[in-house]
Amino acid sequence: MLHQGEHAVQRRAGLSTDGLGSAGVRATIPSVAAEFLSRQRLMVLAAADGTGAAWAGVLTGPPGFATAPDDRTVIADRLPGTGDPLADLFDTERPVGMLMIEPATRRRMRVNGRARRHGDQLLVRTEQVYSNCPKYLQTRAYIDDSPSARRTAFVTGELTTGQQQWIAAADTFFIGTYAAGLGADASHRGGNPGFVAVTGSRRLTWPDYVGNSMYMTLGNLELEPRCGLLFLDWENGHTLHLTGRARVDWDQERAAAVPGAQRLIDFDVERVIQIAGGLPQRWSFDKYSRFNPA
Repeated sequence: MLHQGEHAVQRRAGLSTDGLGSAGVRATIPSVAAEFLSRQRLMVLAAADGTGAAWAGVLTGPPGFATAPDDRTVIADRLPGTGDPLADLFDTERPVGMLMIEPATRRRMRVNGRARRHGDQLLVRTEQVYSNCPKYLQTRAYIDDSPSARRTAFVTGELTTGQQQWIAAADTFFIGTYAAGLGADASHRGGNPGFVAVTGSRRLTWPDYVGNSMYMTLGNLELEPRCGLLFLDWENGHTLHLTGRARVDWDQERAAAVPGAQRLIDFDVERVIQIAGGLPQRWSFDKYSRFNPA
């Protein structure tokens, strides 16, 4: 299906749209992708709630918690937990974006489709399945599954000072986007600490670096500015979920002031959920991607 948002962004970026974008992605899961999926411990989900607010959340488990029983189906043997903004959303079927990421190898797999709850499992019918290059992914080593004794959620309408510091020090975050009739998508953004600029309790800005030219995230934002961000506290097992609206700034003079930036994205915070114990795993930092701009 032609994605008008992706094509609009590609044209504005000066690229030919032939063969680029989500329209060229297949719906089936190759055997090598199914094998990769079965080894993963970490899955990022993106979806919109009943109000149209977009959120990104996370599912974790031992290798094998997510499998592909056939070439159009992904099954995860768990659901978003207490406090997660995606909890209970899949009681009815809805578009979902999924990102399976292997921090130790920088490999990742993306799946977009439709998801629904099936007992204690999440059942996804795939519509787009593809891999991405490893640019801007930092390597991390898995330590162990260490669930918090208490899983608690703290909800605010703006970022606290501590949350601003968390984001300013982050080298990675995940973004969930969607467009009506075109599905949802989950993607990753990475860079050296400080690549996300915090300019207040309700405003963030980050650079858009050279990527794969598919512009699936920016294509969705072209049609629907509502999106969700997810920051992980890899060492301590907490999660920070933001929902709000993003705008792509094509001002080249402004982008030129940020190393490596082709354009900048401004994000206005509308709601924040911080979950203590939201990531029941521990990961230790290894090294930054060699592609990260200084």
